[in-house]
Amino acid sequence: MRFLRCRKDAIPQLTGKRVAIIGAGPAGLAAAGVLRCKGHTVEVYDMMPEPGGLMIFGIPEYHVPKASVRKGVEELKGADVVFHLNTKVYNSVVPEDGKSLEDLVKDYDAILLSTGTWDSRSLGVPGEDLGKVYKALEWLIEFYNAQLSYTGWDSVPPLGHRGLVIGGGLTAVDSVEVPLRYAKDRYGIEKVYLSYRRTRNEAPMGAREFNRLERDLGAETLELTIPVEFIGDDSGMVTEARLQKTRLEPVPEGRPRPVPIPGSEFTIDVDYVLIAAGELATPPFKDGCCGIELNRNGTIKTDDKFRTTRRKVFAAGDVRHGPSLIGPALKSGMDAGAAMHEFLETGEWTG
Repeated sequence: MRFLRCRKDAIPQLTGKRVAIIGAGPAGLAAAGVLRCKGHTVEVYDMMPEPGGLMIFGIPEYHVPKASVRKGVEELKGADVVFHLNTKVYNSVVPEDGKSLEDLVKDYDAILLSTGTWDSRSLGVPGEDLGKVYKALEWLIEFYNAQLSYTGWDSVPPLGHRGLVIGGGLTAVDSVEVPLRYAKDRYGIEKVYLSYRRTRNEAPMGAREFNRLERDLGAETLELTIPVEFIGDDSGMVTEARLQKTRLEPVPEGRPRPVPIPGSEFTIDVDYVLIAAGELATPPFKDGCCGIELNRNGTIKTDDKFRTTRRKVFAAGDVRHGPSLIGPALKSGMDAGAAMHEFLETGEWTG
């Protein structure tokens, strides 16, 4: 996977302009490749122990080969892109291993915010706070940190014999497959249910993935169901999930709406739950910080040139447009890099 957009020997002399990129996922790495090829000094800040974002710490090897991502990162390093890892950017109290967003804005000629979507949606149902009820993405991140030997296996939240995954997107696929492929013996996993509020034909993962999870891994799908309650034992650990059946109601545009069917509730025995109900943008600040506005959904507000409401601060990737696939995030980063180069050359911010 290439991020550098030119040959190393084709990089022009330094322009004297310094760029900070916050977030080393696909958008940030793509922007770094564009900007370095224009002769700018590029430094990338990331909270994880190696670059790549969720391509390394959230997406399985069989979807995105990590060696390919690492090869592209090494090419950036060979072109003198500097990475500051294990470094989180804050907008308020800053610990010793962090950086202040306001200081970075002052120190660099341009900033790119490309911090992705690392938070997950909650369901808002009773019992969601029970033990062994996890946000799926958070569990996957902990799993990959351990698998890559950045942490120990004792840091991975434990699973159990019978699991329930909730969702119909790619994170839900991984939440079924990763435990069964890599952790089945570790946790003695015997059964995994997949609950989705629509049918497989409307799911973002597609019917083919549902069929594969059933055929190859023995997952049991519970289409047209929603969780309404998680029930625990005296120790506070989840033991049952109460689900309700739904029916689909057509809407003028978009996918049909799932409508709960009264009196259709049923329960299944579970030892753990992984909730994959969608991801949320994670800008490195709260709304109102540093003169940078957010949209209602938590993404960073920009114009068509990736400019935020703060001069010389740009945003790209999922933190700008919400959860997406790697391809759109890469393109967003490249386009943002081109827009940043234009600003560094002209100094123009309006228009």
